[in-house]
Order: sequence, then C-alpha cells, then structure tokens
Amino acid sequence: MIPFERTWPYDIIMNDIYAPSCPFCGQDNVLLPIRPEEIEDIHHGKKKLLVFPCCHSRITVVDMDSDYILAAQRLRAKV
Repeated sequence: MIPFERTWPYDIIMNDIYAPSCPFCGQDNVLLPIRPEEIEDIHHGKKKLLVFPCCHSRITVVDMDSDYILAAQRLRAKV
C-alpha cells in the first residue's frame, strides 16, 4: 500500500506541471521543474531530485502516476 503521507497532487496545464500548493511553505500554484516527458521515466523507476522554486526545499521523487507524486520522505502531517 502506498503511504498517503508521502504523496502530493499535481496537475498538467498547457504542458507545464503545477502543484496546487507547496508542502513546505504553502505557496499556491507552484510551477514544478519537471517536464511531462519525464513522468514516464519516473514511473518506471528513475528517481528525480525535485527542488521547489518557491522555498528551495528538496524532495526525491520515487514514482509518479497521472495525479500524484510519491516522495521518499513525508510531505503531509500525520493524521
């Protein structure tokens, strides 16, 4: 089972990838430095270092599907 606290949603809008908010600083509509072509490679096992441009926080992306980013570390508070 995929741990929900390590996931973060994203949207593809006009060939750009946006997160609705930053999990670290809370900035809205963050343009992520990932190309849509990279999603397939990440989904098949390639890891990617993702630096959020708003606060320069870093995560290691270990998987992506069509809706969510799966990170190596916790992105959400424990419920």
